[in-house]
Amino acid sequence: MKKILVVATRQIGDMLLTTPLIHAARQQWPDAEIDVIGLAGTLGMLQGNPDIHALIATQPAKGWRDTLAVLKTIWKRYDLALVTQPSDRAHLIGWAASSQHRSGIIPAKNSSNWWKKRILSHVVVSEGDAGTVHVVAEKLALLAPWCQPDIQAAQVLPPPAQALPAPLDALILSSAIVVHTPSMWPYKQWPIAYFRELLVQLISEGHQIVLTGSAGPSDQNCIQQLRGLAPSPQLVDTSGQLNFNQLVSLFRRAHLYIGPDTSVTHLAAASGIRVLAIFGPTNPVRWGPWPNAPHITQTYVGRAEKQTVHSITLLQSTLPCVPCSKAGCEDHNQSRSDCLLGMSADRVLQTVQTLG
Repeated sequence: MKKILVVATRQIGDMLLTTPLIHAARQQWPDAEIDVIGLAGTLGMLQGNPDIHALIATQPAKGWRDTLAVLKTIWKRYDLALVTQPSDRAHLIGWAASSQHRSGIIPAKNSSNWWKKRILSHVVVSEGDAGTVHVVAEKLALLAPWCQPDIQAAQVLPPPAQALPAPLDALILSSAIVVHTPSMWPYKQWPIAYFRELLVQLISEGHQIVLTGSAGPSDQNCIQQLRGLAPSPQLVDTSGQLNFNQLVSLFRRAHLYIGPDTSVTHLAAASGIRVLAIFGPTNPVRWGPWPNAPHITQTYVGRAEKQTVHSITLLQSTLPCVPCSKAGCEDHNQSRSDCLLGMSADRVLQTVQTLG
């Protein structure tokens, strides 16, 4: 294989979780050019990755017009296409990219599986979000015809660390607790009122709190409710000021990270900081943050009030329906999740105290 295209047209966290696959392909074909195509706005997670030759952005808002333009630029340029998503669009891109080898993930049941199987030289069937295979292992299975990567040795590779802005660099202590409050979707959102209660207690105990988040209105709305809890430097708001590379530096500086089921939590785990993840309906067996460890000897279980895998502690509700692997109780992105509504700030605080 001289030229390889990895198709990863999903969100930021999923982009990060393709890095073990990309690295395994680099080890198998050390002289190959490996390109990655992904959604604009997500490729920052791969910026500076030494295994990657080029990043190709596609614009989801422009729909099929953009897709056709992309197909022209990649048409049959590659020896191998690795399609890491089951979507029709991802498989069409993979088909256009290579006429030789196409390895792709498809769902167990879908009306479009028939044509995807016809264009793929290797098929990986996904069990979906209720399955028993972690997404990292599922993506690595794309390489099965050519090699058998050691899943226990797989590493999620964060973007290279970049220095913090000087004013923030002077403020943040090595004992700081980084807290990421926003979630992309309401059904994954631990209530901001609970975060507020938690931070009041942590601040009263003398901890320095560092808030993270994007400059987007949704993130800023969450963070605005917390800014007045304490003056700087006891409470430092970095939201909208750091790129992914600088977040890696922040995580490696600080003592502990607390966050929900979101891409930044996956980035924190990959950076090596101790992580406390607050999970709702999502199945940790499939989506638990991948630890930064040379050899993974533990795995997540589907349901536990508290479980620890290497440096990651994951909390779940005690409700019998957890994890449902749905988009909340009403199964849509704007849904409530009773499992998160019922997880008290006091319970999270007690876990923080046990972590030291």
